[in-house]
Amino acid sequence: MGAEAMRVAEISLPAIRHNVARIRELTGGAVIVVVKADGYGHGAAIAAGAALAGGATMIATADLEEALSLRENGIAGPILCWLHGVHTDFAAAVAADIEIGVSHSRHLEAVAAAAIAQNKVATVQFKIDTGLSRNGAAPEEWQPLFQRAAELVSAGVLCVRGIFSHLANAGDENDRAQAARFDAAVEMLRAAGVEPEMVHLAASAATMRSPHLHYNTVRVGVAAFGLSPFADTTSAQLGLIPAMTLRSEIVALRGVPAGTGVSYGFNHVCETATTLALVPIGYADGMPRALNGAGAWVTIAGEHRPIVGRIGMDQFIVDVGPLAGRLQLGDPVVLFGDPELGNPPVEIWAGLMRTINYEIIVGIGTRVHRCPVDGAQA
Repeated sequence: MGAEAMRVAEISLPAIRHNVARIRELTGGAVIVVVKADGYGHGAAIAAGAALAGGATMIATADLEEALSLRENGIAGPILCWLHGVHTDFAAAVAADIEIGVSHSRHLEAVAAAAIAQNKVATVQFKIDTGLSRNGAAPEEWQPLFQRAAELVSAGVLCVRGIFSHLANAGDENDRAQAARFDAAVEMLRAAGVEPEMVHLAASAATMRSPHLHYNTVRVGVAAFGLSPFADTTSAQLGLIPAMTLRSEIVALRGVPAGTGVSYGFNHVCETATTLALVPIGYADGMPRALNGAGAWVTIAGEHRPIVGRIGMDQFIVDVGPLAGRLQLGDPVVLFGDPELGNPPVEIWAGLMRTINYEIIVGIGTRVHRCPVDGAQA
């Protein structure tokens, strides 16, 4: 694996392409793939390129810095971003043809000013709040915001490409209530004289289970990376393929007698004579320290072996037991990946940590090398 790649997150480009194609098949409309938080930990530019190759209509990020970074890394397709600071300067966004999600009049006027200064037409989409009580224009702001946008469209300053909101995922009744508010906002925008090309409410969960919320566009994050947004449904059951395989290697092997304490605090003591393998990934790399003693395991030589002892900042220990005679330094270790290939799913970590798979993948640290992998996988 090489000293420069002791810690590797292999990113399957075929998996991302497959997942986007699967989502297109389910929805029949436009697909926006969200690559915020460095592509959900997969590498934003890597993920964006694969998503566009898989048929994504647009790429999205949370903030402008992420969007500009994609441009700098060669992503030429449409990009949308929507979370802005009070004093955000939109000049760079307009210059780079990045679409701006607008949540209130301050942003609308700032985007318009940047467009006028550059003698360009800026493209915006309206982000509205329909009940999540988070980012987005409140209902009382919709009418004046839309009317002002119509004026700017007529003046040749702006193009309004879309309107969107975000579901709270608080059950079908609440989703439908949000959809009703969203419908009212869309009609209000149309009444102001603006016809949106893209209308999107569904993120990954609603995309996979609520076809009545697809409208003409869906906006997916975790599903594009092959992970299930549901605790009761696997990726494979949704027709998705996990794109990230977190790998490392054995850097030390040590035979120890029964009664040997392992790592800090000796909270694990070997019951029998065994062999311990040292793996150079730790909590600085996004491997939760609290997995210590929780029952997590890795795959070595195609077999499941338990993590033992406290996880350090840079390393952890595996009891390789009967595999010892078959192993040597440099042999690969899979921490998580596609369970259909016999690897631990990331959901094991998430379950043991009482969190969601999203948090685990976005927490993989910067020392872990993101390595795009192409291959025969559809």
